[in-house]
Amino acid sequence: MTALLRLDSVTAGYGGATALDGVPLAVAPGEAVALLGANGAGKTTLMKAILGLVPAAGRVIFDGADLAGMPTERRVRLGLGYVPEGRRVFPGMSVRDNLEVASFAPAARRGDALERVFALFPQLRLKAADTAWRLSGGQQQMLAIGRALMGEPRLLLLDEPSLGLSPKLASEVFAAVRAIADSGTAVLVAEQSTARALAVAHRVALLRLGTLLHDGPADALPPDVLRAAFLGDPLAEARPGG
Repeated sequence: MTALLRLDSVTAGYGGATALDGVPLAVAPGEAVALLGANGAGKTTLMKAILGLVPAAGRVIFDGADLAGMPTERRVRLGLGYVPEGRRVFPGMSVRDNLEVASFAPAARRGDALERVFALFPQLRLKAADTAWRLSGGQQQMLAIGRALMGEPRLLLLDEPSLGLSPKLASEVFAAVRAIADSGTAVLVAEQSTARALAVAHRVALLRLGTLLHDGPADALPPDVLRAAFLGDPLAEARPGG
């Protein structure tokens, strides 16, 4: 299957420090890919490189188009959606206004997109007239995801969607993530909760210290590779040149 997103040797960093070092990655249409790794592995930097929020070397190809030099707004209009860590909803605006402001579509299509979000997250329909600051943390995360979906993305980037949520709400959010992928929207989700991410993903990409350590089916992830991504390989590090 032709990749919707392809990264070729993407390198990025901050202030002279390298956060990503020659990372390759591909996401197919409708595929859910879990991006795993310890804090500082480069997960957020990779997403920002895709969106053009940090300077990056290498190639980011989306639906056959090279995104080099393309501003973030144009990338979003091409079909990239982004939910950053920490949700960042507009707290003084109503739930409905938070959603509608994110749509580029004409009124009729915007209404259809709004209905799809409310069907995915029924709690938001009940809270549509409430200001966003009144929502629980889980509801705010649902709103942040719904807001990204209002742009009708073909690829949704999710950065730590379960952060700060109770286990019950985190499970609800991840059930929605799989439903989004099942509906045909590709998903790239960076997540600290390995079990939740693997439960909804078709494929997993493991980052360690800015490099891609492993890329393969989520249901066949070797435990030693996962352990190395988060804890390193003490045997290799003890060997000369390791």
